[in-house]
Amino acid sequence: MKRLLCALALLLSPVLLAAQSPVTVTVSGATVEAVIALPGGIEADLSLEFESVVGLSASSIGLSAEIVNPLDPDLVARLADVDDVTIAGTFPVLIEIEPPATGPLSFTDVVELELHTHNLSYSANSPLRLVKASLGGPFEDITSWSGSGSYRVGGNEGGFSQFLIVADLRPVADVIDLKFARLQDKLDANAADIDAEVLADLQSALDEAWSWRLSLDFVEAAATIANFIKVVESNSGSAIPNVWRSSRDLVNVAGELRGAAGTLRFSLNRASGP
Repeated sequence: MKRLLCALALLLSPVLLAAQSPVTVTVSGATVEAVIALPGGIEADLSLEFESVVGLSASSIGLSAEIVNPLDPDLVARLADVDDVTIAGTFPVLIEIEPPATGPLSFTDVVELELHTHNLSYSANSPLRLVKASLGGPFEDITSWSGSGSYRVGGNEGGFSQFLIVADLRPVADVIDLKFARLQDKLDANAADIDAEVLADLQSALDEAWSWRLSLDFVEAAATIANFIKVVESNSGSAIPNVWRSSRDLVNVAGELRGAAGTLRFSLNRASGP
């Protein structure tokens, strides 16, 4: 009887472990598909689409998810504005993507993250946004698009860490100005690693976009940021470093610039109307 019970335990343990895991991850080529199933009927589908990647597997991606307290003071303090930015109450989920530092994962340029959940609803003027932070750091809006079904949102990034869905009620003009400043900061911080001529082209495009913003021509500002992104894309890997790897010893400058510019363009398009 004892042997029979042990055998049953061995047979059932993988099933029990699978039932206890809130995230199921599958990998196909350069794509990660994850199903998140948390207590209380909180569910989501998450996908990661790499432009170019090596060493990708369910274990090397380091993906997890957990329910958090939307009023947790430590978490709230990391939001952009404690009064006008709040964690989505019906989807209080912290998603973490932290590949093991000794793992084989490496990618170039950007990875597109898409999140889909029926726990949230989409509307044309929805304040819901996808935000990202380094471990313990401040959360920043990385939304590059959103849509229905019931709610879908995506962002392009040059790296990983922690992600949340928040309701952002700040005036869009304030958000735009912060995103301009963030993009300028990234350009300044990595200037030494960018070819001088390409850097000048990027700065010129950013300055032009800012001038359009000051004149409240958000359409032209968005179009100029789109040109900024094209300059990054055409020089990625040659004049602009574009590699991220698990050891975290490189800065994926091209990916960081494209991510920051993409979310700025999203906000500029929102400011220009439907």
